[in-house]
Amino acid sequence: MADLIYDVAIIGGGPAGSTAATLLARAGRRVLVCEREKFPRFHIGESLLPISMQTFTRLGVHEKFEKAGFLRKYGVEMAGACSNDGVKFYFKDAYGSKTEHSYQVSRAQFDQVLLDHAAENGAEVREETSVINLAFFADRAELHTQSKGCAQEKIVTRYVIDASGRNSVLGSHFKLKETYPHLQKISIFAHYEGVEADAGRDGTLTRQLRAIDRWFWYIPLSESRSSLGVVIDSALFKAAKKSAEDFLDESIVAQPFFTRRMRRARRVTRAYASADFSYRQSRLTGDRWMLAGDAAGFIDPVFSSGVFLALLAGEGCADTLDIVLNNPQKAAGLFAKYERRLRRVMNGYLRFVNAWYTKEFIEVFLHPQDFFQIPPAVNAVLAGYVGGSFAIRWRMGAFYLLVWLQRYLPFCPRRTLVPTQKRNATEPESLQPAA
Repeated sequence: MADLIYDVAIIGGGPAGSTAATLLARAGRRVLVCEREKFPRFHIGESLLPISMQTFTRLGVHEKFEKAGFLRKYGVEMAGACSNDGVKFYFKDAYGSKTEHSYQVSRAQFDQVLLDHAAENGAEVREETSVINLAFFADRAELHTQSKGCAQEKIVTRYVIDASGRNSVLGSHFKLKETYPHLQKISIFAHYEGVEADAGRDGTLTRQLRAIDRWFWYIPLSESRSSLGVVIDSALFKAAKKSAEDFLDESIVAQPFFTRRMRRARRVTRAYASADFSYRQSRLTGDRWMLAGDAAGFIDPVFSSGVFLALLAGEGCADTLDIVLNNPQKAAGLFAKYERRLRRVMNGYLRFVNAWYTKEFIEVFLHPQDFFQIPPAVNAVLAGYVGGSFAIRWRMGAFYLLVWLQRYLPFCPRRTLVPTQKRNATEPESLQPAA
């Protein structure tokens, strides 16, 4: 057998792969990152959570984020389609808040910063390199890769982290993917310029609008550019028989909450569509491999958990493998611990997402009652502390109880979640792309 070349080979250079690569390389491990695409590349998921700030501190990237000009995000606004106003949650008011802000980012630029940072810290990064085959043995793994313009190459490594995204290389190899039948949605989104923003910190807020059969997001990315999208059941989109561009434009125009901000807005990218994006893998670890980021699973974009889960998994993989590389006998126990932790957090988000798709959730959400500090606990979950302290968990249990009671004993105003305002003459008939 040839000498082992790498300690860890990472498939995918997104946030999960880059985070793991940076931490392992800093620990003195020989790390290879194989990224199928050429960065920068367009990606959705621009709104980050405050809980990730501690990871950015550990990675040492705050200064690079400031230099990149990423917008500081100070909170979230939730609204119903039947109202012009929503409820604002500022991260500084969250239960046990540790930071008042996170970031709104252009993912193409954000991912590029993280991948370059991994290379600067000693990881070997190969872009436009696909893993076309792999095999696992008792003492190693072998990956066959294909780089653009090069012959196939065999990579020998001690461990593999699959951070390859939704089309998980190992998930497909081992047939691990399981979908959530009740969450088969499609998101349609684009970037716009000229959306009117509020002054001050309110101009940085992510806004989510819940309608009767769909929900919308608005994420300011800079002073001039914003991301807007709609999420709906895949079957309803298919039945509409419209292009992604027409469906998105018509959906936004029907919502006064957004159109009053979009009198001078124009779409500056094509409309992207991402379908059937809620799923999990039946296993997250195995002999000499671990799954991280979207390769491990994804649970709807509604609470911006994607990048947070990727960073959490990337850290977990790096910390686990740094120990296992020196103590192989600890692999089984530490792999199991990693999987339990990641599943606990993912299940916490799944419960939140399932509640979001009930009308009672938004009715309670938009009528916060300041008792038992439940609103600050909900705020903490919006900030990413979904698997947090017992103090947060029992308050969230009380919140879910209120949502359940609202179905039978409405103590909060009932809402139709249907727009009641007619579009006025100054608002756009449609939102056309820039010339």
